[in-house]
Amino acid sequence: MADDQRFSPYSTPSATKAVLEAHGLTAKYTYGQNFLVNDDIIRRILELSAVGPEDAVLEVGPGIGTLTAALLQRAGAVVAVEKDADLPPVLADTLYPWRDRFALIQNDALGLSAEEVHKTANEAGFPFPNKLVSNLPYAVAATVVLDYFQQFPQLQSATVMVQKEVADRMAAAPGSKTYGAYTVKLGLYAKPAGRFLVGPGNFFPPPRVESSVIRLDRAPVAGPDGAPASAELLAAACTMADAAFANRRKTLANSCKTYFANRPEIQAQLPAIFEAAAVNPSLRGEALAQADFLALGQALMSAMGAC
Repeated sequence: MADDQRFSPYSTPSATKAVLEAHGLTAKYTYGQNFLVNDDIIRRILELSAVGPEDAVLEVGPGIGTLTAALLQRAGAVVAVEKDADLPPVLADTLYPWRDRFALIQNDALGLSAEEVHKTANEAGFPFPNKLVSNLPYAVAATVVLDYFQQFPQLQSATVMVQKEVADRMAAAPGSKTYGAYTVKLGLYAKPAGRFLVGPGNFFPPPRVESSVIRLDRAPVAGPDGAPASAELLAAACTMADAAFANRRKTLANSCKTYFANRPEIQAQLPAIFEAAAVNPSLRGEALAQADFLALGQALMSAMGAC
């Protein structure tokens, strides 16, 4: 494929190095900067995300704009969040051809609020983003994905590059070694809809780990009564997931007892919570399915109301 036919003009080692050198920069380990330098991976991300002109994309960690440039050629708009203060001038340069459909928020992705995204998008004339597409900084990837699904109900999907082990946790099934509290909590909001592996050689500099691109689609769940689960029920189910896996090798009863050690009023209600949820307290957390945690969340809410 010729350079002018690339999905991104910056998706080669030479192009990436040229941009960095032009701005006197190098990749920063502290920010987890591993720039994608394979245009075919860009293509596969675009295909998996299914981004089109009707979509507004939220991107975390745009770097020098490698993936961003490709997204802007397909999406209606991109709102990006970048922590590195040295990169806004780079993005102003690399994304200049699409500047009217790009907005940048200089902030830590973990501190991003819905109000900030709405304000930035609104001032640029964009709708609130409905898709998250990112080559995420690996240190914060798991937290960002769950937090954004919880905090931004407008997000309908997330197509993200993460460490392979994180993708395994995101897609784990009950009973597997990678199934844990994170899997349960993410599964209350979204379901895997495709993934593929990406080796270290596709980045500059190469990371020391295998990577995966995974797509997650928002999938609203129903509570024990069949009605859509409320935000309060989802939060309670997340609490019970944390409690169930607080001590992974212990039974549900013992793990929850430890987790609620500082909440004696809830600790005393645990037998009633298990009974109300019809969950065997002698099981371990990894044996429970999503429906069990929703039932436990409902029982926890009832118990807290009685406290």
